[in-house]
Amino acid sequence: MKEKEHHIENEAGFKALKVNEGIEQPPSVHPEAVRRFLQKKKKDYSPEQLTAGILQGDITLLSKAVTLVESSKPEHQKEAAGIIRNCLPYSGKSVRIGITGVPGAGKSTFIEALGTKLTSEGHKLAVLAIDPSSERSKGSILGDKTRMEALAGEKNAYIRPSPSAGSLGGVARKTRETVILCEAAGFDTIFIETVGVGQSETAVHSMTDFFLLLMISGAGDELQGIKRGIMEMADLVAINKADGNNRERAGLARLNFQNALHLFPARDSGWDPKVLTCSAIEKSGINEIWSAITEYLALTRNNGFFQKNRNQQSSYWMYETIDEQLRQHFYHQPGLKARVADLEKQVIREEISSFEAAQQVLEIYFGRLI
Repeated sequence: MKEKEHHIENEAGFKALKVNEGIEQPPSVHPEAVRRFLQKKKKDYSPEQLTAGILQGDITLLSKAVTLVESSKPEHQKEAAGIIRNCLPYSGKSVRIGITGVPGAGKSTFIEALGTKLTSEGHKLAVLAIDPSSERSKGSILGDKTRMEALAGEKNAYIRPSPSAGSLGGVARKTRETVILCEAAGFDTIFIETVGVGQSETAVHSMTDFFLLLMISGAGDELQGIKRGIMEMADLVAINKADGNNRERAGLARLNFQNALHLFPARDSGWDPKVLTCSAIEKSGINEIWSAITEYLALTRNNGFFQKNRNQQSSYWMYETIDEQLRQHFYHQPGLKARVADLEKQVIREEISSFEAAQQVLEIYFGRLI
């Protein structure tokens, strides 16, 4: 029982005042509701159950498995490795398309326009959209599902926004592993959308069959600021927002890009990159872009480049994973971080050279392995 509060106003000296005792307030949340909440435990699935769910096309279990893939916890990584191993025989049957572009090019609107076209034709589409993360807070907006509202409502579409967390613009080994899970779940087309024009394009190019660069006209010299490497990687350049008063400028931009692409050496794929115009809002030019993609796929499957390229990508990601694991193992050695920080201070004070400091750290690291 709650002890009564003492009020000085109720003492004999205060004749004109009286404070009535309050009543004990009930809890803001009903005890029974609290009990039920505590009893309700989130269901855990075994790797075998998750694999079975993925192969049956269960989107909920696919999402849970992707969460394990993205997790940095060792126990989750171990479970994810088992799921990927089980799904690997059922993967590889999709078309993997990388989509990048300058900020404001309308990537989300374009993906929704092309995506709804594909789902309406019976394709199953997975969109792996890499959202920019804050370098300070590591937070991410993860807004692709709101930007692609119509596509998100399609039963044959799966949109998975993932924070980049500053890891090479958001594209790394985990994205490739997610592709494997999506393919095993029955998705025949995979879009990988990147943050924008930057380092991530190289990583996307190394895990996709077709690379599409989305541009806009009317923003000054369209070729300024576009790195030669990105242009060399592009199998198709699409000039978006070719509508209204912008049609003429889009046509001029198309000619500029086409002339620029002719200066590059011939592709190993045997494909001549195309430049097309489109309007994602009006959905014009979308059919022509998909026709160009299917034309490319037919050509590269015929001449053997398609499979050769995938084999090279698998080899590339094996070595990338080795490098990543070695870095993690190196920097997570007990006490090594403090020693590295101490040597860094000595380097800054010019008491020791950078090369000698690095040599000392490596000797400590390799000495522990022996």
